[in-house]
Amino acid sequence: MNLRNVLLFCALPVLSVVCFCCNSRRSSSQPPNIVVIIADDLGWNDVSFHGADEIPTPNIDALAYNGVILNRHYVLPICTPSRTAFLTGQYPIRTGMQGFPLRGAEPRGIPLNNTLLPEYLRKLGYATHLVGKWHVGYHTKNFGPTRRGFDTFFGYYTGYIQYYNHTLYESVSFLLLIIKEHSTILKYDSTNTMNV
Repeated sequence: MNLRNVLLFCALPVLSVVCFCCNSRRSSSQPPNIVVIIADDLGWNDVSFHGADEIPTPNIDALAYNGVILNRHYVLPICTPSRTAFLTGQYPIRTGMQGFPLRGAEPRGIPLNNTLLPEYLRKLGYATHLVGKWHVGYHTKNFGPTRRGFDTFFGYYTGYIQYYNHTLYESVSFLLLIIKEHSTILKYDSTNTMNV
C-alpha cells in the first residue's frame, strides 16, 4: 500500500465537504461562492496552513489562503452535535442534539421548526449542495438534507461508511476495532521512513 492509498484511506472517511455554490454566471453584484469543509476529528496541526509538515494539504491550504480561516470557530468533539451547531447556529442542547452521535434510523434529528443555514442561503439566491456526511437525522424524508435546504445531496446519512464497498457500520465494538487498526497502520522507523 503506497502513501497515496494510506492517505486516501485515512483522510476520506473523516472529511465531509459542504459546498454552497452560486449560479454559474457571476457579476460583481452577485455574492461570492461559499465552500465550507467540515472535517471530523481534524486537529489544529493536521493541515499545512497551520504549520503541519507530516501530510501536505496544498488544496486545503489554497482554499484557506484565498478565503476565510475560522481560527476561533470552536466545535464539539463529536460529529452530530458539531454539525447541528454549525447548521442551526445554536448550541446542540437547545435542539436536543447533544450527546452521542445518531445511530442509523434513530428517530430523532434537528427539529423541523429550526431553520438551517442552507435554507437561509437559498433565500439569498444561493444554490446549495451537500457532499459527504449528513448525520443529523433522516428517520423520515422531512429530516433529510434535500428537505432541509440543500438542492442536492451526494453522500451518506450515518456516521461511518466504508469507502471501498459502501458498508455502513453502527457497532461501537466495530468502530473501536477500526480505531485500533488505524493506529497501527503507519509506523515510522528511526529515519522517519513510513512502513505499512
